[in-house]
This record gives sequence, C-alpha cells and structure tokens, in this order.
Amino acid sequence: MRVYLDNCCYNRPFDDQGQDRIHIEAQAKLNIQQKIRYGSIELVTSYILVAENAANRFESKRNDIQNFIDQYTGIYVSETNSDKVKAIANDIMDAGIKLMDACHVACAIIAGCDYFISTDKRLLKYRDSRIKIVNPVVYVVEED
Repeated sequence: MRVYLDNCCYNRPFDDQGQDRIHIEAQAKLNIQQKIRYGSIELVTSYILVAENAANRFESKRNDIQNFIDQYTGIYVSETNSDKVKAIANDIMDAGIKLMDACHVACAIIAGCDYFISTDKRLLKYRDSRIKIVNPVVYVVEED
C-alpha cells in the first residue's frame, strides 16, 4: 500500500485538539504514521511537500515533520518530474483545486499511490479515477 499525506495532514496533530473532528483525524494520522514506521505502508513524499513544510513558521513543527519525511519516505517525487507535475496539476486545477493541492495530488499520481490522504475539506470533495482521496479517518477504517 502506497500513500501520500499532504501538508495539512502532517500538521493535524499540532492543531487544537479541543474539537472532536480534529482530535479524531489527528489520532488516525498518528495511526497511519505508526503503520509507515512498521513498514506496512509505503510513504511517498515530494519536492512540493518539502517546500511547503519548509515555509512553516513554527520551527519545531517544521523539524518534526521533516524528520519523519527524511526517515520514512520510500518514494520521493523530485523536481525532475516538474513538467509532469505541472501537466497533471493543470488538469486538476480545472476542477477548482488550488495550485499547491493540485501539485500534491499530481505527485501522488506520478508515484502510483493508492491513497492521497488529506484533512482539507475542499480537496476531499475532488474525485480522480487514478487515486483515492480520503481523510485519515476514512483511510484507517477502510484499511483496518
């Protein structure tokens, strides 16, 4: 099983856990990370994700996320794929998806991911026959 987690998914455990939805999504995301650590899920990341994380103004969050990416990435979509990413992302943006989100999905498609995991409500409405786009809770329920 190959998955791509977007930036908002990585940041979910750092969000205010006072809301039930956020807390449940954070726990599901941590469950996914545990499966990645144990090797039952293959993690895909990209130059888009690394760049977006690098812009995080909170150093400790930025470092925690980058350390996880560095340690557990199985497949990395590099800048050498930027032309492919742009072409696929342009098609995705035609459906009303924002540029960065479209680039993340494009990277996941290029890497042959089974799942794209996000907590972004708008992005979760997008459907693409090449990949399943779900929130972390749905992923955990479907895969357990």
